[in-house]
Amino acid sequence: MKTEITTEASEVVDQRSQAPASLWATLVATFFGVGRLKPGPGTWGSAAAVLIWLALSRWIPSAWQPAVLAGLAALAIALGIPAATRVARASRAKDPQFVVIDEVAGQWITLLFAGVAWKTVLAGFILFRGFDIVKPPPVRQLERLPEGTGIVVDDVAAGIYALAVLQVLIHFGLLTR
Repeated sequence: MKTEITTEASEVVDQRSQAPASLWATLVATFFGVGRLKPGPGTWGSAAAVLIWLALSRWIPSAWQPAVLAGLAALAIALGIPAATRVARASRAKDPQFVVIDEVAGQWITLLFAGVAWKTVLAGFILFRGFDIVKPPPVRQLERLPEGTGIVVDDVAAGIYALAVLQVLIHFGLLTR
């Protein structure tokens, strides 16, 4: 039996089981299809995370926002690792570009204590994308972790770097909350 491997969600085949990746894993890993957008699916994943946070934050009291965002980031990590593992296996790629749940988690970590203002959100977006692309040590080394863990955890680390720099900028008054 010959099996064709493609990156379409309904046609992704797991190399171990020769079965399509589950719908839940594909939806989570691609962040409901955002990872299919071109060019730069990672940037689209980050932008979607920012837009969702901007929309949600309007209905969440500011005192609760860091806790809610931390919960969303934790959920993205907890669901993202197994989903990314399944989709990576099915696509036979170590880190498929269309898996963007890692960017979502990292972007939400970046914005944790930033407050919701256009300057801080834009700076957080730019900082996260920069750290995600450059991958300073030990971010690049975290990619070597197995399967979904390596896919997600390197972006979590990039998010932590971006969070730290963003907080320094806010602390020294270079950005207002």
